[in-house]
Amino acid sequence: MLKKISLLFLFLTSSFLIAQETPVHFKFSIKKISDCEYDLQFTAAVDEPWHIYSLSPVKDGPNPTVFMFTKSADYDLVGKTTESKPIKEFDKVFEMNVQYFVKTATFTQRIKLKTDKKITIKGKYEFQACTEEKCIFPPADVFEFSLQGTAACAAIESVTATETSTTGTTVQAVVPSITDSVSSKDTINTAVESATEEAVISQGILKETQDVPKSWYAIFIAGFIGGALALLTPCVFPMIPMNVSFFTKQSKTKAEGIKNALLYAVSIIVLYVGLGLGVTVIFGAGALHSLSTNVWFNLAFFVLLLVFAMSFLGAFEITLPSGFVNKMDAKSDKGGYIGIFFMAFTLALVSFSCTGPIIGTLLVEAAGTGNLAGPFWGMFGFALALALPFGLFAAFPGWLNSLPQSGGWLNAVKVTLGFLELALALKFASNADLVVQAGILTREVFVGLWIVIFALLTMYLVGMFKTSHDSDLKHVSVGRLFVAIASFFMVIYLIPGMWGAPLKLFSGILPPLEYSESPHGFGGSSAGASAQASLPADAEFSKYMEVNKNGVVHFKNDYEHALAYSKKVGKPLLIDFTGHACANCRKTEDYVWPDPEVTKRLNNDVVLVSLYVDDKRALDPKDYMKVQWYGKEREITDIGDKFKYMEEKLYGQSSQPLYVLVDGNEQVIAPIRGYNPSIPEYITWLQDGIDKYKK
Repeated sequence: MLKKISLLFLFLTSSFLIAQETPVHFKFSIKKISDCEYDLQFTAAVDEPWHIYSLSPVKDGPNPTVFMFTKSADYDLVGKTTESKPIKEFDKVFEMNVQYFVKTATFTQRIKLKTDKKITIKGKYEFQACTEEKCIFPPADVFEFSLQGTAACAAIESVTATETSTTGTTVQAVVPSITDSVSSKDTINTAVESATEEAVISQGILKETQDVPKSWYAIFIAGFIGGALALLTPCVFPMIPMNVSFFTKQSKTKAEGIKNALLYAVSIIVLYVGLGLGVTVIFGAGALHSLSTNVWFNLAFFVLLLVFAMSFLGAFEITLPSGFVNKMDAKSDKGGYIGIFFMAFTLALVSFSCTGPIIGTLLVEAAGTGNLAGPFWGMFGFALALALPFGLFAAFPGWLNSLPQSGGWLNAVKVTLGFLELALALKFASNADLVVQAGILTREVFVGLWIVIFALLTMYLVGMFKTSHDSDLKHVSVGRLFVAIASFFMVIYLIPGMWGAPLKLFSGILPPLEYSESPHGFGGSSAGASAQASLPADAEFSKYMEVNKNGVVHFKNDYEHALAYSKKVGKPLLIDFTGHACANCRKTEDYVWPDPEVTKRLNNDVVLVSLYVDDKRALDPKDYMKVQWYGKEREITDIGDKFKYMEEKLYGQSSQPLYVLVDGNEQVIAPIRGYNPSIPEYITWLQDGIDKYKK
């Protein structure tokens, strides 16, 4: 699973490479079978240590080799494309059996002529090539055969319809060019007419994907921390000694008690993992992620987390119907494995008021990965942390004596979680505000609210006030003091953000610096940015440009003027597909772009245009576009959809950030780059593209 997730991470970020020199070399030949039948042969020579894959598609596996023939009334395809014998082997990366070729491969398609004329048979082919370390996806290439028909061929009746795809997988179209203006609906339709949606989906790119998939261990650790916090709540902690004592006293032997407690722990894990996977399957593996920039989705989760926070802070208790809980509790008295399972189920129900907010937050983050692995690892980590004490204390019952007594500290944990939920809720409200550019939750407002939240948390932890369920605080414990120190540090760290400090520790969480009432902070000025860069003295184009917070000159949502300017000054165009609510976009802008070597190249050697795919502001009605997108005709009416359509159709990807370097003819001149925080690699990538453009 680790290797599979790592491979998906590789595919969806910076490793979608377009090789400049392909390691696979095709030769075409013709073999005559009869007067009207011929075998068209495609022979691939594969450089070591590369290999390519069989024609047979495998679900969730590598992309198969594909041949597509252009429709024609002059010939029929006879059967499907065949191949030489592939190697069949279990692949440790994909964790499945795959079929592939090394050194050489031969593919054959038989055709039957139906004319007495000389004809040309055309089409495209595509493949995925891999080594043990990386994979490449070269753009589709073309093939062409010339054959002379006979009178006998013209007399043949066509008995089967021409097959347009011999393997059931469509070839990805070559990245086309956008001419003149992407804002023109006629232009963009023409530009992408060959980049069919099925072609891109065959690469597995247009399925709902995240900005950058979180690694499985990061999600697992987040879940484990959430489970550990849930353990320390008043709903769960008192259950540990009670349930463990029940198993040890009711069992005839110590071994039986340990076995039953372990079964109880396993049941907890099964229940919570099943919950996580069930929610994701019902809504779709990528549904939550695909909604991540939806205004109403973000507002709904803002309200949900706000309710959870109020519950943790003591305003009310979130409970399930008592009748349902009592029925489940009654089933736990049956004994045996079924009884143990329902005991675990009862624990999950009665602790819902404490675990529900944590689980809800965790599922939002985990399901945002766009696949089942996220919720699985997140909920597995949560359930493991929750279940471990029951198994360990059953095996070593003497440890129960070392557990601290239940008391007011449990409620303090719950209230602390309430403050954290409140801070997290603001992130969802901020996402909605950024998408519609409402200007309500600006950076100053967001930072100010966080300062208040963490200041109140600090005051609560040191006993300056208490909530309705708190007991009197006689002294501040060491653990409580450490949490108070961390909270007070947050306050001190955040305060300079009100005056324009970058606050890089929270880059991608806070609204960007330019989304401020004063982009340079209260009382600040633009001197810092101006010192690094100023707008060019070009009366025609400078009015369309701006300098961002890090002194980088760029066009914003203005592709046509950026392209025209790049042609005028003779520089490559760097297309930055970004988003207002894209955390990894902010990280690149805050960590990578401010590097002096990167900034120098961005300002001097390329023309940068930032296109926001989640900008929900309406287009001018004259620029509305009717396009074929995701299997149906759709009308594009807002700025974000225009650039999202452009990104998916032209460059075969839908994640942000995405960086594409093109020349004056809008042809890609460097491997398309996703999110990668490495500054040296970004410099190398930029310089390679600049050098190639100059040549």
